Amino acid sequence: MNAIGEATGTTIQFESLPFDGIIPALQAGTVDAAISSMTITAERAKTVSFSRPYFKAGLAIAVPESNTDITSLASLQGKRIAVQIGTTGAEEAKKVEGAQIRTFDSAPLALQELSNGNVDAVINDAPVTQYAIKSGNIPGVKVASGDLLTEEFYGIATPKDSPALETINAGLNTILENGKYAEIYDKWFGGEPPTLPETAPI
Repeated sequence: MNAIGEATGTTIQFESLPFDGIIPALQAGTVDAAISSMTITAERAKTVSFSRPYFKAGLAIAVPESNTDITSLASLQGKRIAVQIGTTGAEEAKKVEGAQIRTFDSAPLALQELSNGNVDAVINDAPVTQYAIKSGNIPGVKVASGDLLTEEFYGIATPKDSPALETINAGLNTILENGKYAEIYDKWFGGEPPTLPETAPI
């Protein structure tokens, strides 16, 4: 948001709200926009307007750095998989035939189990996994090559048909084109960002 503000000459003032209070605040007009890992969905789009996608998220498979065999759910058959309990990653793991699933209270604990060589893979939210690897706390681990297991896009929400939306999209387009977005992405997640569509498939 700071980069968007800089690109458009807009002053950004942040307010912290509970996630379930964001859409009501937008509807009441007490905030102009919201950025909070909010997935663009058809249901939400009925009550707020979304910017173009600013982040591609979804589930990814983490494997040892030396591994080249695991690239998809199908390639996990019969493998040992660590997951965080109660997550979409844990639900995906249940679909894998013959897998031995180990559950943990947090994603870092599951990734540590992989780093220690006690499991073959971890299924977890891609940004969380990428950040854990980038931070250096989980050595010897990488995100498996191949597409994300699921795909979702985060958007910046505004009140319905807000004039702020045009400014936000203009700023997003600028930072995507001038390399600033890639710089921010690399700082937090490492590597090149994925290509983003102009609109999210919902």
